Amino acid sequence: MTENKSLLKTLLEILIVSTRLGLTSFGGPIAHLGYFHEEYVRKRKWMDEKSYADLVALCQFLPGPASSQVGIGIGVMRGGVLGGIVSFIGFTFPSVIALIVFALILQGLNVSDLSWIHGLKLVAVAVVAHAILGMAEKLTPDLKRKTIALLALIGTLLWQTAFSQVGVILLAGLLGFLLYRDQTDNDETKYEFPISKKFAVICLSLFFALLLLLPILRDVTSNSWIAIFDSFYRSGSLVFGGGHVVLPLLEREFVPSGWISEEAFLAGYGAAQAVPGPLFTFAAYIGAVMNGWQGGLLATVAIFLPAFLLILGALPFWNMLRQNAKIKGALMGVNAAVVGILISAFYQPIWTTTILKPIDFAFAAVLFSMLVYWKLPPWVIVITGAIGGLLMSFL
Repeated sequence: MTENKSLLKTLLEILIVSTRLGLTSFGGPIAHLGYFHEEYVRKRKWMDEKSYADLVALCQFLPGPASSQVGIGIGVMRGGVLGGIVSFIGFTFPSVIALIVFALILQGLNVSDLSWIHGLKLVAVAVVAHAILGMAEKLTPDLKRKTIALLALIGTLLWQTAFSQVGVILLAGLLGFLLYRDQTDNDETKYEFPISKKFAVICLSLFFALLLLLPILRDVTSNSWIAIFDSFYRSGSLVFGGGHVVLPLLEREFVPSGWISEEAFLAGYGAAQAVPGPLFTFAAYIGAVMNGWQGGLLATVAIFLPAFLLILGALPFWNMLRQNAKIKGALMGVNAAVVGILISAFYQPIWTTTILKPIDFAFAAVLFSMLVYWKLPPWVIVITGAIGGLLMSFL
């Protein structure tokens, strides 16, 4: 009984702390990691600096939303698997609820005729441009990786199919393996994670089983809910580099099929900048546009499930993985390709459907400067974008 009370108290503490972070963590994944460090390492001392750095490195290594996976990992190390689930709920659901409500408000309105929606699309231009610059500086520091990024850009622009991103990522991993297989890592520190290897193998097996079986089940049943779950699960499984990279995957899954219009898609992406928490919650907006609040919740579960399975499956094997030079080399190639994929998505659909007149470019430049140079909070950029879009309609 005492042990159960202790676990319940721990879970409640995790929920309260993670919910507060979910309500206040603006600024994207790098900012989230800063908030986590301040709250979990410095203030609460739930883990030491080295353990936190190891966990962040693991989550950068895996596909999926890195900041969400770090939050899940901290919850697991504090309260087991239930702690990871509670930590995820607290950090994620404030923005999920906000975006589902936004989607429901937009239903019944003609999105293409709303001038303030165009302002939100211009916000998306500024935010993605900022993400590209930051990621390019970090992930393509040398000529080899710049070349991989260029090839990825060309490939995803000229070969626009459902499998183009997957193919580009696989080829980039192979190039990285060949070019950087002699990378050395002198870090010999080891850390024990509170998950058995047997449980980890089950999680990894389930991850790959769903990735292979969902498309088959989708074709056999022709059920729209299974199709939606498959599209979001696949998108969440194949994203290296954080939330902004999920944009082209989701756009090519849902816009060409007619499930969501280009205008509604980019309006939601702009609105997603106004809410705290992980950008992957953009999936909740898309799901709600397609199938109401039930679709929003299904989309949220589907896109975050791979992140859960991968972090739980990888924790016990991290010591081995992070010291493997060949795996590190492949990941360097993949990360470089992410930059090219993001530039491709920046051009189409974002730029081609948003920057239509000189005034659009001028206002996008103002929003970019507010975000990058004046360091204003993302919610200020979003409100400015919406008001500016409304005012521009009178010019």
